[in-house]
Order: sequence, then C-alpha cells, then structure tokens
Amino acid sequence: MAEDHGHSAAVDTARLHRLLGAPDLEWLVDRVTERIAGGSPATGGTATLADPTPEQRRAVERLLGRPPSRGRSLSVRLSDVDAVLKDSGICPAGLAAAVGALRGPITVRHEAVSAAQAAWASAHEPLDHLVAAQHPDLTAWLHRVRTTGLLKRQASDPADGADLARQTARVLAMLPHPGIVRPVLAARAVGDAHALDDGRPLTALVMSAVRSLAGMAAADTADAEGRRHAWATAGVATDDLSSRALVFNIPPPHDECFLSSVLALGITAGEPLVLTLRHLESLSGTTSTAPAINRDLSGITISVCENPAVVSAAATELGPTCPPLICLEGSPSVAAIRTLRWLIARGAAFRYHGDFDWGGTRIAAGVFALAERAGTPATPWRYDHAAYLDAVARGLGAPLQPAEPRDTPWDPELRHHIATHALRIEEEHVIESLLADLACPSL
Repeated sequence: MAEDHGHSAAVDTARLHRLLGAPDLEWLVDRVTERIAGGSPATGGTATLADPTPEQRRAVERLLGRPPSRGRSLSVRLSDVDAVLKDSGICPAGLAAAVGALRGPITVRHEAVSAAQAAWASAHEPLDHLVAAQHPDLTAWLHRVRTTGLLKRQASDPADGADLARQTARVLAMLPHPGIVRPVLAARAVGDAHALDDGRPLTALVMSAVRSLAGMAAADTADAEGRRHAWATAGVATDDLSSRALVFNIPPPHDECFLSSVLALGITAGEPLVLTLRHLESLSGTTSTAPAINRDLSGITISVCENPAVVSAAATELGPTCPPLICLEGSPSVAAIRTLRWLIARGAAFRYHGDFDWGGTRIAAGVFALAERAGTPATPWRYDHAAYLDAVARGLGAPLQPAEPRDTPWDPELRHHIATHALRIEEEHVIESLLADLACPSL
C-alpha cells in the first residue's frame, strides 16, 4: 500500500509530540525523513545511532515499551515504531504520516528533480516558438542555451526563467533591425528601457543569440567595443548620436530634406561629413520597411574603406573631384550599415578595402555579406591575396598579433597568405595606391 506522507487528520498531535517528537528522538525522525526524501519506504530497515546517550536510550524504551539492545550502538526497527503508532491510536496512518505531521510535507528528491526538469523544459517554450516560427537560424543557439543551462543561470526559478525567455523572444523577434537604439528596442520589446543594459539577465540571453547570428565567439564581446560591434550587426546602436558614419562626396538624394542640403554642401566644399543615426532618420530607403526609392545611383560604385586616414588624404588630395567614399572606422556602426543599405536601395555597387589583419577580414566579410543579401555587386578593392603579397614584397607591414584566423570567402587564398606571412598591412601603408585609384575611378 502506498504511504500517505501528508495524512494528519487522525493524528493525536499532543501524544505524538511527547512520544516521537521528543528531542532525544530527533535522530530517529531525521533517519525516517531521509528515507522518505530518498524515495524509500518509511518503515523499511533499521535506524542505527552510534554512541547514544542514556537519555536517547530511555527515549527509545518509552517509545517501544521495552529496553533497547545494550550494544555500543542503538538500533531501532522502523516497522516496530510504525506498529506502536498504529496500535496506540497516536497515528493510525503509521510512521510516514507521523513524521509528516512533525516535520511538514517531505519532498521526494527524484520527484522534485523530475518536476524541476519539466518546469525548466517548459520555461524554454517561448524560445522554441521563436526559432520555429521566425528564426530557424538560431536552432544551434537554442540547443546551446539548453545544454549549457544559460537560461537557468540567469533566472532564479522556472517561473522567472519562463518570463525571461518570453522577453528574450520578444527582443529577438525584432532583430535584425534596420536601425534602432538599444533603450528604444528594450522599451518597445519589454517595456523597460534599461532591460538591455550591460549586466542584465536579458542582455546575456540576447547577446548570446546576437553572437550566434553574427558568427562571433564569446571572446569577441569581452570588451565594450566588441559588444558594440555585435549589437551593430543586429542593427542596434547605443544611441542615435554616437553611432556615426564618415562619408565623403556621397551624392545627395533628389528629395528635399536636411541631409540632401548637407551632402550637397559637402560635395561643393570637398569636405568629409559625419552622419549620425539621428541624421539618417530623415532619409528614405534606410529601413527595410521603406518603400522603393529611385535607383539614381545605378552604375555607380561606392568605395568603402576602414580607416579615416584614407578619407582625410582623399579630401586633401582630390577634394570635390574624389568619387564617393565611405569609411567604416573599424567595425561598422549601425549608422554606417544603415548608410550602406540606403546606397544599396539607390542602386549603388561597392568595392571594399581594409587592413590586412584578422579584424579587417572580419569587417570585409560583413560588408560582402551585406551586399550579397541585398543582391548588390561588391568587389574587393586591392583587397585580395595578390595585393597582400605585393605589399609584403615591398617590405610593408608589421608583425601580426596572434588571433584566430578568419575565412576570406571572397578570396580563399588570402587567409592562407596572411597566416603564413603573419604581417599586418594597414591601409596607411598602401594609401598612395588607394588615392591613385580614386584619382582615376574608371580604372
């Protein structure tokens, strides 16, 4: 017959506390409690106490109505205790119910573990729905979340975990975004503008997913710059003023807006401009939901570089005659990515140059991938293995800092040569060649 651990309706509480609840029998109640918690019958086997005190021996004698054995240890058959409780009418339901009346409900550990596992599995369901309905590209990420216990580490219990998973799903459903600041994303997704601040549980879940989408490792976001870049790959900026794009001689759109006038003045003066994410809000074609715009840049190639020194030199040497140029200033900001999308929407093609190091190849891969997703031509601009070997042959460059090599899908041989020569060739080393290309854009 199954034991009823929680039955107490017929328990004579006062007599039970005097008999079994005495301090000198606490060890016996502890043994029975442990058996129940371990999933064993309360009345099976014997409870033994080493080196009992005289008071503990007398307490057992009062309980059983006979003296215990006189060995150095004290042994009590639990079935005898069960019989005493039933026969005396103190607890007709027996020993398990009596201990439950003394100690309260006793959780069976394996049942608790199974219940917790089921609750945590259920807590992940919002993420399951997100991956199935909208983000199949996060399937591997969700598997890692489950196997590494990431959700459990960020939540205090399954209920808190389920709420955190729902919030994570709401944020990820909005990503990648064509351009939004992090506090606004947090407020729109979960109603708390600070929910995605660094160090918050929601941020840990979302950032791990963003890294997965961007093909980044945890080490890539160990510092603030790495996290900024990761957010930028998903279209999220820290704010709309610090996210910026450095441009030079970008043709203004035909519509009348603030930036049209600013871009036109920049061309006339031959001066570079810094566009903030806030500025770009006035431009059509900078979001994925914008209507189709006039493809007025069809047939025009925009040169894209990594370092501001190239733009500065181009402005000094070529001024208003320089063809359109954009500088990413390292890892592309949300504003820079949004500017590239705006130019793609206007029909422009790209050519890209950056530093010959693993950071540079990562940035280049992102630019080429962006163009490929948009169906826009993008080519390397003196950024292939032939250009790298030419620079090495001329004695340019400095030792490459140890880092994980990056694939170079636009030129698979480039990865091999950078790894082999272990030299970093910065854009400043070859700036004269880049300026010569800009001076003769038809070449």
